[in-house]
Amino acid sequence: MAVHKAGRKSVRVAAAVAAAALIGVAASACGPDDSSGSGSGKDKGGSSSGAAEKPSASAAALAGVPAAVKGGVITVGDPKAKHTVKVYEDPRCPFCKKFEEGGAQALVEPVVDGKVKIEYTIASFLDKNLGGSGSVNAANALRASVDAGKFAQYHAEVFAAQPEEETDDAFTPEFLLKTADKVDGLRGGAFDKAVKNGTHKKWVGEAMKAFMDDGVKGTPEVHVDGKTAEPNSLYGKAEFAKELAAAGVK
Repeated sequence: MAVHKAGRKSVRVAAAVAAAALIGVAASACGPDDSSGSGSGKDKGGSSSGAAEKPSASAAALAGVPAAVKGGVITVGDPKAKHTVKVYEDPRCPFCKKFEEGGAQALVEPVVDGKVKIEYTIASFLDKNLGGSGSVNAANALRASVDAGKFAQYHAEVFAAQPEEETDDAFTPEFLLKTADKVDGLRGGAFDKAVKNGTHKKWVGEAMKAFMDDGVKGTPEVHVDGKTAEPNSLYGKAEFAKELAAAGVK
């Protein structure tokens, strides 16, 4: 049966809209298989409501929150917390910074209150995609900050210090130590040595394996009590608060 010209035009329009939607999704995350990193400029990404916050703005509130390492995962908060939020990030991913500025801000209060624990899996695939060693260096330093009892604060400062250009391999040991100066009590012999010598690079490999074993295709990816959060909810505090509320976090 012949298709009317108007019908063919409608099909073409619908296909174009669908393709644009797929491009929008792809442009809101960094993926291991994307040779250009995120494949997009720093100003693209998911929508958010309200002004973005510096990730480090919440660091003070998290100062007393414990962090521990098990395998390739760093857990922040009360290990007996009723709710678990799994966060997959690469330190060089600009959309991970957008998440830290936006949706992640909704986690601060429930983590401090002991209602939620966050399990971070820190990936480092962007070094392979973009060249350099910034993701590995940053993941190593983040692991060292756990031993110093300062992970939550340092994690916030690392993302706040992320360079504007994803291709800028800025996370050198020297830069990461300078960033650590912003966290009271973090700098010291053991931490500085671990950052300079790459003491935890074996763990960085464990974390990357955990990322791949979980079947994650890009960063940021967030699971709330086992359910994958909607990508567009990650970049706004209010939007992600709704995801938490839907899971019973009050």
